[in-house]
Amino acid sequence: MSTAASLLFAATPLTEGNLQSPVRVIIYEDLQCSDCATFAVMLDKQILPKYAAKVAFEHRDFPLPKHNWARKATIASRYFESIKPELALEYRRATMAHQTELTPDNFTGNLVQFAKARNLDVEKMMSGMKDPAIAATVDKDFREAVARGVGKTPTVLVDGEPFIESFTFKDIAASLDRATKGK
Repeated sequence: MSTAASLLFAATPLTEGNLQSPVRVIIYEDLQCSDCATFAVMLDKQILPKYAAKVAFEHRDFPLPKHNWARKATIASRYFESIKPELALEYRRATMAHQTELTPDNFTGNLVQFAKARNLDVEKMMSGMKDPAIAATVDKDFREAVARGVGKTPTVLVDGEPFIESFTFKDIAASLDRATKGK
């Protein structure tokens, strides 16, 4: 990745929904977290269909130290994001959907399989994942989360209102409705 691409990449969070919306939902997630996988299903099946036209959903990384392959998965996602943001979202969804099948021993093999299935250059991917700019963006998200008091995943901030670890669609929808009222 070029220095200019690295700087642009580091400045923009992975976002889906209405990128121009003043209403921001910040999602601190760990790709190895079962609660994050549960939230990802809620996001895809309930939240995005209802709110994507009105809200920007920013994915931030908070790989918990207790998870043995979460940081590698986060770095892989960031690498895919440098190619195409939609690819990073696809990787995040696939990883969380299959997290119970992933182990430290088979993680790299699964990553290679994901890349090959999308006709990506595996050697370039493995090399790109060593880019210090990618690790720096993960570290920046992590430090920002800690500074905000985040300690569990997922932590979802709906225009600043926190939803932590386990919550219902009804609760987060009520907050989204308040945040988008009149917008």
